[in-house]
Amino acid sequence: MEIDNPSIFKRIKHNFFSSIKFSFLCFRSSSSSSEISSSDDSIQVGEPILQNVHAFSFTELEVATDGFHSSNKIGEGGFGLVYKGRMEDGKLVAVKVLSAESKQGDKEFLSEIASLSSISHENLVKLHGCCIDGPCRILVYEYMENGSLAQNFLGGSKNKSKFNWKSRRDISIGIGEGLAYIHEEVKPHIVHRDIKGSNILLDQNFTPKVSDFGLSKLFSDNITHVSTRVAGTLLSGPGIRH
Repeated sequence: MEIDNPSIFKRIKHNFFSSIKFSFLCFRSSSSSSEISSSDDSIQVGEPILQNVHAFSFTELEVATDGFHSSNKIGEGGFGLVYKGRMEDGKLVAVKVLSAESKQGDKEFLSEIASLSSISHENLVKLHGCCIDGPCRILVYEYMENGSLAQNFLGGSKNKSKFNWKSRRDISIGIGEGLAYIHEEVKPHIVHRDIKGSNILLDQNFTPKVSDFGLSKLFSDNITHVSTRVAGTLLSGPGIRH
């Protein structure tokens, strides 16, 4: 089909390149963090593709962690290293640099992050957002002032002495409530496949919060740190979706 009217051709050309530019910006964060909103199952050029995903830039997180300096390293696990970060507004965050190879593309990865970010419960670590801008994928969580349960109970008698029987009971109940929420109330259900002391974090009031729930679905099944085989992915109806 030929387009005889030069003004029509010019307008089509302008709209095409504008839509390409906007689609690119949806995937790559600029010097500041951005919001990606509104979603559809298929990618449409020029349309925002996801809801409620806070996209941090790599530079932003690099500055927050002082260049991912070893002095800010607060954890290490099968999914990667965790650093303490302080954002420009003074807010503390936990920055998890994923070392495992994700089996998903950018859109699928961001879709899973959007789903996990929408989950909120007193006994679950809140996922603030992610970064796909840079050499690796990064997740940004709320910061837990009192570290993990493993650090407290395996850190010697001085640490364990902070926990009387009431606090231990409250922690146990809190862990159970967090797991019950993702196992039974979140739709589709999420089964946590790697429950252990290092994945139970404590906030400033020693409230227990389950971390790393849902992450197993982002990666291949051959990650060696996983302790159980049958669980770990999102459930679809009565069966487990692998």
